[in-house]
Amino acid sequence: MPKTTKKDRPVILITNDDGVMAPGILSLVEAVKDLGKVVVVAPDKPQSGMGHAITIGLPLRLHPVEIFEGVEAWQCSGTPVDCVKLAVDKVLRRKPDICLSGINHGANHSINVIYSGTMSAAVEAAIESIPSAGFSLLDHSVEADFTGARKFARIIVQQMLKTKLDKHTVLNVNIPAVPVELIKGIRICKQAYAKYEEDFIERNDPNGKKYFWLTGEFVNFDKGKDADVWALEHNYVSVVPVQFDLTNYALKAKLEKSWKF
Repeated sequence: MPKTTKKDRPVILITNDDGVMAPGILSLVEAVKDLGKVVVVAPDKPQSGMGHAITIGLPLRLHPVEIFEGVEAWQCSGTPVDCVKLAVDKVLRRKPDICLSGINHGANHSINVIYSGTMSAAVEAAIESIPSAGFSLLDHSVEADFTGARKFARIIVQQMLKTKLDKHTVLNVNIPAVPVELIKGIRICKQAYAKYEEDFIERNDPNGKKYFWLTGEFVNFDKGKDADVWALEHNYVSVVPVQFDLTNYALKAKLEKSWKF
């Protein structure tokens, strides 16, 4: 078997939504930096909950930073999706072999995938025909223990690199916030039907002006053992293949037959 040269090494783009200084992205870089040529392009500040937002009408700034030892890294003034676009067009000037986003501080299971900047970066990569994965640890703390997340992110990335993936592949990976020895393994799951029952608390600021603060309770309506929430509650890493084609094909076929114009 011929030896793998530096030139043959896969190019791995890494981004996130918590910002280039977040502990989670450092953990992801450490987990995979020997698996290929890693390049980081990430926001210069936290961008959680940005979804698939892009910057329009404002200039985008892109600056090199020396944060990760031996790894080329850039910080971007825009959103996670902006980071992927700029990385491909201006930093790499080519499509990477895979794109990884995370490791997010907090869950992106179930309906969270819709709002997540972490997952939107991964989805944007897949739109650009780059197989991708978003990684999230179910712990919001800056001091979260990423030991288990690093271990399982590496396992999944190794699988991605040795598999001929469809160019539009997107994986949503969530890791339970338990000691690594308590994680039972990895399960391929569906996205659970779960959502936040939201409420807006009404308050007054020091000037007496009214404002609202979003709160809510997470409610899981999906008790299936093949769902991501169930897997995480039982200390499994959940892997959900997602897609950016939002077409409801069953309803499309039904309407084509039943609606007459």
